[in-house]
Amino acid sequence: MSSNKKYWKSVEELNENSSIVEALKHNEFPHEIPTDEFLGNKDTLDSSSTTRRDFLKYVGFSTAAASLAACEGPVVKSIPYVVAPERITVGRADYYATVMADGFDFASVLVKTREGRPIKIENNKMASALGGNNARVHASVLSMYDTKRLQGPKIDGGSVSWSEFDDKLAQQLSGLGGKSIVLLTQTFASPSTSKLISDFTAAYPNVKHVTYDAIGENAALDAFESKYGMRALPDYDFSEAEVIVSVGADLLGDWQGGGFGPTYSKSRVPKNGKMSRHIQFEANMTLSGGNADKRVLATPGDQKKIVAAIQSLVSGGSGSTGLSEELDAAVKSAAKQLRAAGSKGVLITGVDDANAQMVALSVNESLGSTIIDTAAPKMTRQGNAQEVSQLVKDMNSGSVGALFVVGVNPAYSLPNVKEFKSGLEKVAVRVSFNMKEDETGLLCNYLAPTPHYLESWGDVEMKKGYVCLMQPTIKPLFDTRQFQESLLKWTGNDMSYYDYLKSNWSNAEKSFNQALQDGIATGAMTPTADDTASVTQESMSAEGGMTLSSALTALAQEGEASGNGFELTLYSSTGLGDGGQANNPWLQEFPDPITRTSWDNYLTMSKKDADRLGVENEITSKGALNGSYVTVTLGDVTLENVPVFIQPGQAPGSVGLALGYGKKAAVQEEMQVGVNAYPLYKDFKSTQTVQIKKTSGWHEFACVQMQNTMAGRADDIIKETTLEIFNTKDASEWNHVGHVDYNHSEISVRDKNADIWESFDDTFGPHFNLSIDLNACTGCGACVIACHAENNVPVVGKQEVRNFRDMHWLRIDRYYSSEDTFAEETKTLEELPAMDSYSVVEKQSYDNPEVAFQPVMCQHCNHAPCETVCPVAAIGHGRQGQNQMTYNRCVGTRYCANNCPYKVRRFNWFLYSENDEFDYNMNNDLGRMVLNPDVTVRSRGVMEKCSMCIQMTQKTILDAKREGRVIEDGEFATACSNACDNGAIKFGDVNMPDSEIVALKNDKRKYYLLEDIGVKPNVFYHVKVKNTAEA
Repeated sequence: MSSNKKYWKSVEELNENSSIVEALKHNEFPHEIPTDEFLGNKDTLDSSSTTRRDFLKYVGFSTAAASLAACEGPVVKSIPYVVAPERITVGRADYYATVMADGFDFASVLVKTREGRPIKIENNKMASALGGNNARVHASVLSMYDTKRLQGPKIDGGSVSWSEFDDKLAQQLSGLGGKSIVLLTQTFASPSTSKLISDFTAAYPNVKHVTYDAIGENAALDAFESKYGMRALPDYDFSEAEVIVSVGADLLGDWQGGGFGPTYSKSRVPKNGKMSRHIQFEANMTLSGGNADKRVLATPGDQKKIVAAIQSLVSGGSGSTGLSEELDAAVKSAAKQLRAAGSKGVLITGVDDANAQMVALSVNESLGSTIIDTAAPKMTRQGNAQEVSQLVKDMNSGSVGALFVVGVNPAYSLPNVKEFKSGLEKVAVRVSFNMKEDETGLLCNYLAPTPHYLESWGDVEMKKGYVCLMQPTIKPLFDTRQFQESLLKWTGNDMSYYDYLKSNWSNAEKSFNQALQDGIATGAMTPTADDTASVTQESMSAEGGMTLSSALTALAQEGEASGNGFELTLYSSTGLGDGGQANNPWLQEFPDPITRTSWDNYLTMSKKDADRLGVENEITSKGALNGSYVTVTLGDVTLENVPVFIQPGQAPGSVGLALGYGKKAAVQEEMQVGVNAYPLYKDFKSTQTVQIKKTSGWHEFACVQMQNTMAGRADDIIKETTLEIFNTKDASEWNHVGHVDYNHSEISVRDKNADIWESFDDTFGPHFNLSIDLNACTGCGACVIACHAENNVPVVGKQEVRNFRDMHWLRIDRYYSSEDTFAEETKTLEELPAMDSYSVVEKQSYDNPEVAFQPVMCQHCNHAPCETVCPVAAIGHGRQGQNQMTYNRCVGTRYCANNCPYKVRRFNWFLYSENDEFDYNMNNDLGRMVLNPDVTVRSRGVMEKCSMCIQMTQKTILDAKREGRVIEDGEFATACSNACDNGAIKFGDVNMPDSEIVALKNDKRKYYLLEDIGVKPNVFYHVKVKNTAEA
C-alpha cells in the first residue's frame, strides 16, 4: 500500500487544469541526457571507442550532462567525474603555482582546484618581491568561465578547423605582394615569446612588432629609457621609506602597474615609535590620497609645476615656486622633509609628461634614495604610443598587408578609433588572437581564439631577474590555441610551446620543474634573441634623448592649460582596470573603494564646480542616489549623458573619469554599463582640457553607502590618533575604553561585572579571532572578491544593489570627516549647542576631508544579539567562537538582521542561482563551475553572512588530526586573511600561546567596534595612527 501513497506538493495540484502544475511536470528535469542518440543506434555504438570508464566520467556529473544536452561543447577532463583519474582525489583541493599576465594585470598566484576545476585564486607568498595582487587578479578565475568566449577558430564568420585556418592564412600571407605584416600585441613581458616573435620576424620578410598598452605609461617609459637605456619602469620598495611624496601618482591603484600596497602598508604600521610620512598632491580623490597623512589639492597643471619646484628646492634652491600661497607652503614643507629623509625619502609622480618623470628620477638620484630600484626594474609595461600612432598611419596609407591583433582591443580602446577602423578596412588579412569576438574581432576576417591564462603555458619576467612560469590548471574548455603555439607552427617548428619553454630554460638557480612548482625563479633567463632593441632605439630617438636640464627647460616653458575648460584626469578604476574583464559580474558589482558605487563609471566633480554648473546629486525617497547628466567635449569628440558624481576632495577646476567601461561586443547586456572614455584619451595622454555642459535627465546610481560620516562618533567606530600622541601619551588617552556604572561606581566595559550574559568556557580547543589593522588596510578590496569566490556569494545586479540588497559578506566602509579632520568633527559634536541640529556632523566636508577605511564583516559576537531573537534557532554560537548559520532552519523572519548592530547580515530576497532574472555566472553551467563545493548555495528566503570561513578552519583541524600532529601558528586562515597581502587582516586561534593573533590581541592599539554595547566581538581592530609631523 505504501507504494500507492500520493504526496501533494501544493494545493495547486487540486486544480486539474492548472498551468503551473503542468509546467512543473515538464520542467522538473529540464536537461535530458541524449542517450538514445548513441545507445539506440547499433552502428554508432559499434564504431564508438568510448570505454566504460570514460562513459562514467562523461555522464556521472550533472554539469557534464547539462553541457552535453545543451550542445555547449565537448565534455572533457575539465568536468568532475564519478570515477576520478588517478591524480585527483575527490574532495581534496590541489594547488598550482602560475602567473596572470593579461597585458594590464601581472601577478604570481596559486590556483586552488577542486576535481579538476579552478575555483579560487590565492597569493603566492614565494613571489612577494613582485608586489601585491588586486581585486581583479582574484576575480580572474571567473573570467575563465565566461560564456562569451570564442569556442573555436573562424574565418569570415564561419567555424573551421585549426588545420584549415593555418592553410588558408598561409595562402593569404604568401600573396601580400611585399606589404608588411604587423604584430600588434599586448605587453607580454615574456622572454620566450620575445624569442618566438624574433623567429617569426626572421621567417617572414617585412614583419614588424608593435606593443600596445590600452592604458600606457609612455611618459615614464620614455624617461626611464632616456636615463637608464632600458624601456622599463622603476620598482619601489616602500617598506623602509620615511618620507613618501607623491605628485599625482596613485601608488595604491594602478600607477605604473600597481602592486605597491604590501611594502607601503609595512611602512605605515608604527614600529618602535616610527612610521613613514606620506604627502599626496592630487586632483582626483584616490586610494593613495585617502591613506595619506597630508593630502593637498592640485590640478594636473599645477602638478607639473610642483615636480619642478620640488627638484629646485631639494637641490638647494630657495626661489619662488610660482604656485598659490597654500601650494607654495605645502611644496616647500614636502621638499624640506624629503631632504631631511635623504636616502629614506622618495618622490614619485603620475604626471603624464616625460619631462616631469625625468625630473622625478633625477630627484631620487640626488637624494640617493634606496626606495627606488632602477637596477631590477618592472617590465610590465612595454607599450609604445609613437609606434601605435605610426601603425594607424601606415594602415591608412595601404602599406600594411596583414595585421595580427594579440591580446588587445584597439577598436574599443584607441582614442583615434575612427582612423584605426578606416585603416583596418585597407588591410587584407586581419587576424584577432583574443579570447572573445570583441570590437576588434568583429572587424577581422580571421578569429583565432586564445585560452585563458589558467589554461596556458608561458613565462613572465615581471621584474628584471624574476621569472614566473605559467602552467595550465585545467584542460582548455574550448578549441583554443595559444598565440605562441601558432608562431611555432608558422615558423615550421614542430615543438609544442611547453617543450619550447622547457628546452629554453637556462636558469642556474632552479630546475624547470622546481620553478614550475614554486611559480617563480630568480636570476636571468635570457632568450637568445630579443625584440626590444629596435623599440628602444626608436622610442629614444622619438624623445630625442632627454636630460634633466632639457626636462626642466621644457616644464618651465609650458603655459597654463589651454582654454577655460576643466582639467580632466582619466584613470583606471579599482574594479575594471582597462576593461579587459568587463564581462565579469564580480567586478561589476564590486563597489568602488572611494565612491562606494558599482555598475558604473561617472564624472567626479567638486561641489564648487557642480554648484556653478547646476549639477546635483540627490537622494531619493527610497534612499537611493541619483545624479545629473553632462556632455563632455574634447575637440571634435563628444561624450553625451555622462553621469556626475559630486566627489568630496576633488580639486576645483578638475574632473575625473574612469576608463574601461562602455564595452558592447562580447559583453552580456546586463554588463554593458557606463560610458567609453577612451575617445578622450587623446594622444595617449591621461590629462586633457575639456568642456562640460549640463544636460537634462537623472542617472540612477547603485551606491551602497549613503551615510558618509561617523557623525562625531569616531571613538566608537574608527579610532584615530597622531604618531606624536601615540608615542608620548598613555594608551588610555588615545584608545579609551568605555565605562559603565556598577554598584555606584564606574567600571570598564571589559570588566566581567559589566557583563549581564552567562559566559561559556572558551578555553577548550581553538577559539578564533580576526584582527584588522587600520594602518595597514588601504581599502583595495581584494578581500571582498576573495570572500565572493570562497563562499559562493551571489551577484544580484545593479537594480538590487540600488535597492541596498547587495550580498557582500564583507564590506569596506569609507568615511569622510565633516570638518577638515575627524578630530575637529568630534570636537564640533562635543561643543554643539543644545538646540542645534546634528546635521552639521552628518554631512561630509566637500573641500578636502580626511578619509578612513574600515573592513566590516560579521563580528562573531560571543554575546550575539542576533542569536537571541531567532525564533527557529537557525543561529547558534559555536565553541570555536563562530556565530553559525543553519540555512535549512532559517525561515527568513529577518529578526536577526534588525537586531545586528553592525548590519552585516544579508537576506536572499530572490533565488539568485539558476534564475533567468539574475542572469550572471550562477545561471549557466559554465559559470557554476567556479562554485566552491565546500560551501552551500543559499536559497530564496534564507539569511546569510560571514561564516569566518568555517569550512577552512574545519579542514585545518581535520588535516592535523588525520596526520597526528599539532596545528602550528599561521595554519588557520580565512579567505580575506589569505587575500590581504598588505597584512591588515590576520586570523588565528587565541588559545594558541605565543601565536601572532595573541600578540595582536594584547597590542595597545587593539579596540573593538562599538565596544560599549557589550556584545563581545571576536573581531578586533587596531587604532589608526597618522604621522602629522610637519617639517
